Amino acid sequence: MPNIITPRLQYSSTAVRPCWDDLPQDIRRLISRRLGGVVDAGPSAGSGFTRGFAAVVTADSGPQFVKAVNSADSMHIADCYRREALINRALPDEVPAPRLRWHDEQDGWVVLGFEAITGGHMSREPWQPEELAAALAAWASASEALAEPSEPLLLTGLLPVGESGDFADWRALAAGTTKTDLLPNWAPIHLLDTLANLEAGWREATKGDAVLHHDLRQDNILLDTAGSAWICDWNWPCLGTSWFDLVLLLATAYADGHDATALFAAHPTARGVADEQLDAALAALSGFFLLSGSRPPHAFGSPYLRQHQTWSGEVTLRWLADRRGWTF
Repeated sequence: MPNIITPRLQYSSTAVRPCWDDLPQDIRRLISRRLGGVVDAGPSAGSGFTRGFAAVVTADSGPQFVKAVNSADSMHIADCYRREALINRALPDEVPAPRLRWHDEQDGWVVLGFEAITGGHMSREPWQPEELAAALAAWASASEALAEPSEPLLLTGLLPVGESGDFADWRALAAGTTKTDLLPNWAPIHLLDTLANLEAGWREATKGDAVLHHDLRQDNILLDTAGSAWICDWNWPCLGTSWFDLVLLLATAYADGHDATALFAAHPTARGVADEQLDAALAALSGFFLLSGSRPPHAFGSPYLRQHQTWSGEVTLRWLADRRGWTF
């Protein structure tokens, strides 16, 4: 196992969400109508970093996974839910993702109903080989279906990865425009110029026309009773090279002692990828996560978000360091 200093979160317990009884009565009635009768609501989902309602609810018509948020309290999350509904409807059938059943809005609330995955649960921590293999297989299937974006997906307005902002954190630190005291005290300050130079190549390294999930975290993957993996929460898709999503997923595997570099090289999306391309992506992600983790707590998100970002930054940086033979 690599020596990760930042404490790892229990990703099944990162969310702070309302329960069924916390929802306004009219919203509970709306959900009941959509499911065709009185519902039995399960516990709120523990994973994720938003404060929206999320739980499996069951009626005579069967179970559904329902998400709901009040736009007056969380406009950003409400817009994400609307975006997720738009993207989900446009996904090719071959993508292993829970499908949207309905989308409704009432009294400022945005409510989504998805098919419930039978026995749906997160993978165990640490990653077990068979569960990691299922997740990697799911992304292989999804990436094949998304290698060339369909017209419905293009009509959703997908942008190239990084279009809304560059990964330039190491360069800002090296140039002195961002203070290095924002970094954890274990960060390799002596490698700033090297990291900045690697990071500068990330855009060229990851450009492409495939559709990315762009948030392929361990807690955005569910396993069903048969052991198959399903990719959830399609809020942030963009265009780029398919293997970019693989990097963040395998970073969690690296933290658990798996040979992430070998798993990366064996994945269909990584055929022909040069070492320098992977290292550029790792540099870009590590700088972004470490600087994001230094920010004040998010007012409308989970209190665990910054720890998650710092942990992700350290893991991607230590994976890069192992590949490069650095010590710190």
